[in-house]
Amino acid sequence: FNSNGFTAGADSVNWGINYPSRNNVAWMWAANGAGSSNTDGSLASTVSANTAAGFSIVTATPGISGTDTIGHGLGVAPKMIIGKNINLADNWHVYHDAISPANEVRLNTTSAATTTTWQSASTSSVFQIKNGSWTNGGQVCLFYCFAEIPGYSSIGSYKGNSSTDGTFVYTGFRPSMILWKQSTGGNPWGIRDTARDPFNVAKAVLRPSGADAETTASSAYCDILSNGFKLRATDGFVNNSASTYIYMAFA
Repeated sequence: FNSNGFTAGADSVNWGINYPSRNNVAWMWAANGAGSSNTDGSLASTVSANTAAGFSIVTATPGISGTDTIGHGLGVAPKMIIGKNINLADNWHVYHDAISPANEVRLNTTSAATTTTWQSASTSSVFQIKNGSWTNGGQVCLFYCFAEIPGYSSIGSYKGNSSTDGTFVYTGFRPSMILWKQSTGGNPWGIRDTARDPFNVAKAVLRPSGADAETTASSAYCDILSNGFKLRATDGFVNNSASTYIYMAFA
C-alpha cells in the first residue's frame, strides 16, 4: 500500500490482480493508518477511522457465545457493516440498516436476508454482534463500517417496479460506484461504477457473490444521473416490483 494507491506484483495465476492481458478494477477507501485501541464496547477493538468519509476498519476477538458490543470510532451510527472471521473459512456477514437489525445478507452468497450474526441496530459508538460458530471463540474478526455522509455516500433501500422506466433512487450526487442486493430474494449482489462504464445506459456489472466475469446483460441496465440512479431493467436482479433492494453508493 502506498500513500497514493497500491502496487500490484506480477501474477502467475489467472485469478490474480495483475495477470497479463486481463483488465481489473479496484475500489479503495482511505481509513487512518494502523489504528488505535477502542474501549467503547464490551469488547476491546482496534479501530482505524476516517470520520470525514464515514469509514472505519475494525478488528476484535469475540467470544464463542452470547453477544458483544464493539466500538467503531465513527461518531455516527454506521448504516452498513461487512464482517469476516479472518481465520475461518466462513461467510462475509453484512449488516444493513434497511433490513431488520438482527438479520444479515452475505456478500459471498445470493441468499435472502437471514438471522445469524447481528443482534441490534448500530449506535453512534458501537455495533452489536451475536457470537457463534462464525466467531469461533478467540479468533480475530474484521469489520468494514460505513456511515452515510451527505454529498459523499448514500446507504439505503428501494422498491422495484418491474419497468424499463424503472425506480429512481435519489442519492444527492452522481454516484461513481453502486453496490446493491435484493434483500428479499435470492438474486446476486451487483457492482456498477463509472470507471468501467462512464456513459448511460450503464451496462457493465460485476457480481461479488460469484466468480463470474463482468456482464453487460440487459437485466442490469441503469442510468447513472447527477443526483442518483434510475433502473432500466425489469429483472429481479435489480428491479422486481415484489422486491426490496439494499444499496450503498459513493460520489
